[in-house]
Amino acid sequence: MDRNAIDEKYKWDLTQIFKSTEEFEECYKKAETLIEDFKKYENIMGENAKKFYETINTYYEISRVLDKLYTYTSLLSDTDTSNNTYQSLKIKVSNLLDKWSKASFFITPTILKKEYPEIEKYYEEEPKLKDYEIILKREFRYKEHTLSDEEEKLLSNLTKMLNNNYQTYELLKDSDLTFGTILDEAQKEVVLTESNYSIYIESKDRRVRKDAFKTLYQTYKQFINSFASTLSGNINENITIAKIKKYNSTIEWCLYHDELDETIYTNLINTVSNNMNILYKYYSLKKEILNLDELHLYDIYTPIVKDFNKDYPYEEAKETVLKALSILGEDYISTLTKGLENNWVDVYPSPSKRTGGYSGGSYDTAPYILLNYQEKYNDMSTLAHEAGHSMHSYYTRKNNSYQYGDYSIFVAEVASTTNEILLAKYLLKTSNNKEEKLFILDNLMNLFKATIYRQTMFAEFEQAIYKDAENDIPLTADYLSEKYYTLNQKYFGSDVVIEKEIQYEWARIPHFYYNFYVYKYATGLSAACHIANDILSGKENAVENYKSFLKCGSKKNPIDSLKLAGVDLTKKEVVESAINMFNDTIDEFKNLTEE
Repeated sequence: MDRNAIDEKYKWDLTQIFKSTEEFEECYKKAETLIEDFKKYENIMGENAKKFYETINTYYEISRVLDKLYTYTSLLSDTDTSNNTYQSLKIKVSNLLDKWSKASFFITPTILKKEYPEIEKYYEEEPKLKDYEIILKREFRYKEHTLSDEEEKLLSNLTKMLNNNYQTYELLKDSDLTFGTILDEAQKEVVLTESNYSIYIESKDRRVRKDAFKTLYQTYKQFINSFASTLSGNINENITIAKIKKYNSTIEWCLYHDELDETIYTNLINTVSNNMNILYKYYSLKKEILNLDELHLYDIYTPIVKDFNKDYPYEEAKETVLKALSILGEDYISTLTKGLENNWVDVYPSPSKRTGGYSGGSYDTAPYILLNYQEKYNDMSTLAHEAGHSMHSYYTRKNNSYQYGDYSIFVAEVASTTNEILLAKYLLKTSNNKEEKLFILDNLMNLFKATIYRQTMFAEFEQAIYKDAENDIPLTADYLSEKYYTLNQKYFGSDVVIEKEIQYEWARIPHFYYNFYVYKYATGLSAACHIANDILSGKENAVENYKSFLKCGSKKNPIDSLKLAGVDLTKKEVVESAINMFNDTIDEFKNLTEE
C-alpha cells in the first residue's frame, strides 16, 4: 500500500517526539550550542570534585538530547528511505554526533588519570557524584588496560587501518563471488546466489537441494585461501591488540566489556557437548518424516511440515499476543496495550519503507516498533518478539535515570525470545488446528537447532582457532577447513551423511569477524527458556523476579541482572532447560504426527 493509504493508527506518530520541524530545528541548534560550550570542560574537569561532577553530568545531559534527535531522524528516514529530506536530517544528526564524539573525547582519559581513592574523596566533597558511581567503577576496570595518551592515539589510528580484513571479506563474499547456475524444480536454468540459496536448499526436490549445495561450496573452495587470509588476518590483529592492552587472552578482552569470564563460554560448549543426543534425535525424526534412507547435509533444511497458509490479521494477532503474554501480569499487559493502541508500532509495508523489524526509541521517546506485517505466523511472532524488546526498554527507562536506562547487548534478546516462547506455548495449548500446532512445533525445533546447537558449534570453532593462533599455529585454509569439518562430524553425528564440501562453510559465516559474539545467541535463548519455564510452571515469584530483571537497566552487570530472574548462566542447568524444551518439543511433534 501507498503509505498515505494506511490508517494513521497503524503508523508511528512521531509528533510525540517533535511536534514540528521547527521544534526539531530548535532542539538541534540547542545541541550544537551545548556541544560547543562543552569543550571548555577539557581543561577544568580534573580540577576538583565540583568540576568533575559538572563535566560528567553535562556529558549525559547532552547525550540524552542527541539520542532523542537521532531517534527521531532514524525513525523518520526508515518510514521512507527514498525521501531525501528525511535522509538529509539523519545525516545532519550523524554529523553532529561525530562532532560530539570529538568534543567529548577527553572524558575517559581524564577519569583514568586519577586513582580511585581520589574519586572516593570526590564523593564526599560532591555527594551528587554518587549518581555516577557504578559508571565510574566500570571505567576504572579499564585502567590497567589503558595505554598512555600517545599510545592510545597511535593504536586508534592503526585500528582504522586494521579493519580492512573484514571489509575485504565482505567485498569478496558479497560482490566478487559468482556461483554459476543450477536447474530449478521446473528444469529451468537459474543463477545461484547467496540470497536465493536458502530457497533452493529448502526445495522439495532433492536433486535441486543437492545441486545448490554442491555448486555453492565448489565456489567457496576456489577462493578458500583468500578467505583464510582475511580471517586469520582479522584474528591475528585481535590477538595483537589484546596483548598490547595487557589482556591474558583475546577472549578475555572480548568478554571484558560485559564483565564476563571464559567460564560462561565454556559452560555453554560443555553443556551442549554433553547433550548431543537430543540433536541427533531431531535429525533422526527428520529422516523418518522425510522418509529418506540417508539424511544428507543438503536435506537438513527441508521443511518437515506441509505449507501452512493460515492468515493472522494484525488486529487478531495483537489480541492473541496480549492473551499469550497476560501471564506476565496486569501492569505489563496494560502498558503494552496502551502502547499498541497509541502508535508505538508502524505496522504495514509500504514503498521504500525499511524492511524487517526492530524495536527502537530513546530514553525520552516511546519504545517504537517497526514491522512489515503480512499476516503470517512469523509476523505475529515478530510482533511478540519486538514487544519483548520494547517492554524491556520501557521498564528499564521508567525505573532508572538516563545513565542507567539501557541494558547490555548480552541480555538484549532475553525478553524478546521469552515472548516468542510464551506465544508459541499459548497457541499450542489453545489451538484446535493440528496443522497449526505442527507448524509451530517445527518452528520451535528449528529455533533450538539453529540457536542452541549451531551457534554453539560456531562458538566452539571460534574458541579453538583463537587458542591455536595464540599458540602460533598458522591458520591456513587446510587447517581451518579440517577443524570445521571435524566439528560438523561432532554436531551431526553418525546418522547424517556429512559431505566434504561442508568443510568450506566457515568462509560463509561473517560472525567469525564479530569477535566472540555468536555464543550470546545461545545463552540468550537458554535464559529465555529458563524464565519461560519458571513462569509457565507457576514457580513462586517467577513473574515478579522476571520484572526485576526487566527493570534493572545497567545498574548491574549482565550476569547479575539475569540472576534477578533466577537465571545463573554459570550453571549448566540454564542451558539444559533449553535443551530439555527442545527434547519435549521433538516428542510433542512426534506424538502429534502419530495421532
